Amino acid sequence: MAGLKLGDRLLMLGCSDTALAAALAVKVGLTGRACLLDEHRERLMAAAVAVEKEGALVETFTASMSELPYEASAFDVVVARNTFSTVAPERAAAVASEVTRVVRAGGRCIAIDDLHRGGLGGLVGGPHGEDDAPGSKTVTLLGAAGFRGVRTLAAREGVVFVEGVKAGTGLE
Repeated sequence: MAGLKLGDRLLMLGCSDTALAAALAVKVGLTGRACLLDEHRERLMAAAVAVEKEGALVETFTASMSELPYEASAFDVVVARNTFSTVAPERAAAVASEVTRVVRAGGRCIAIDDLHRGGLGGLVGGPHGEDDAPGSKTVTLLGAAGFRGVRTLAAREGVVFVEGVKAGTGLE
């Protein structure tokens, strides 16, 4: 679903999913740039090992997600794995703003979050209101940060995928 291609410049925020980190780094290949950033060094190192086992190259950074150590427009795609759902709510807007800053105009952010539904609703599902639909908070957050066409791509197997395109392409 990430739609990555050879040569893309990728930033992955949140590295708890080491298999995903490896698969994404392989997709951009040796002609692209793959960067992993996590606030927890142990997760970052585990992801780097997984990427290296797949034969891909990766740059790793332990840093705050609300103060990304990259230049503006440095990436084509940012994949945020369990980022917006796990940072403190008061930090989520700052993280989204930083993602907007480091993505080039026309670039994309793909947020992948685990769905956490407890109780009977988690067992049987049921209709969602607009505000509690899977990914709705991330859709709102990315839209407010300057992404356009923000939408939930899918919600299945306990995971929701949300995508937005950074404004400034002249196509909006």
